[in-house]
Amino acid sequence: MQSILYLRGVGHETPAFFDLPEAGNIKAKLPRELEPSDFDDYKAILIPSHINQRALIPFAPFMERFLNRGGVLVFNGHLVYPVIPGLSSFVPAQGGRLEDLIVERVNNHPIFEGVNVDDLSFRRGVAGFYGRGSNPPPSGALILHRLKKDGSVIDWVWHRPEGGVIFMHTGNPMWMFVNDDTSAARIAPRLLVWVNTLLGNSMDDIKRLMPARPLCDGKCAQKRMCC
Repeated sequence: MQSILYLRGVGHETPAFFDLPEAGNIKAKLPRELEPSDFDDYKAILIPSHINQRALIPFAPFMERFLNRGGVLVFNGHLVYPVIPGLSSFVPAQGGRLEDLIVERVNNHPIFEGVNVDDLSFRRGVAGFYGRGSNPPPSGALILHRLKKDGSVIDWVWHRPEGGVIFMHTGNPMWMFVNDDTSAARIAPRLLVWVNTLLGNSMDDIKRLMPARPLCDGKCAQKRMCC
């Protein structure tokens, strides 16, 4: 079974999505604990938005090698340092008013199946959580979501010609919705299923790695597929 590396920000606890049955093969490390060999040992890497990007700069050549040999990278946040070779830096959206922050879907993707785009535009009645700008997509990337007003691309996925796959989310971590009472709570488990499918992992094997959990009371079944 192929394992997934989660890079944890200093001072940040492991996120709630680690409790999902789909997360049984994820290991967490701080950037200062990284070794060049990690980019050979792991087949997928998840990077949250509040990571110390400067600490990742020395690992850029290893990141490129990781991708070239078929690795899967999920990046969240504003790309401001050259940690992923060949990608452009974050560009803020043109406005910050409510109408400037409405998200629209451009193309469907398995991660967002059953997710209402309104639940991305608004979280707890507030707009702007999902994205306020763009890490510009390279040529050939599939655009998934963008801001309706100025077209800033928030989500894209790119199957690189050199090898490897990058899923880019220009905003707060996609898994922040995992305990929300909206359709957006589906994103985290679907993301993990998508990554593991690319890696050729069996979801049944992964779920067997997790400790036994109490039976669900049914309150989350409609939103999170956790039961």
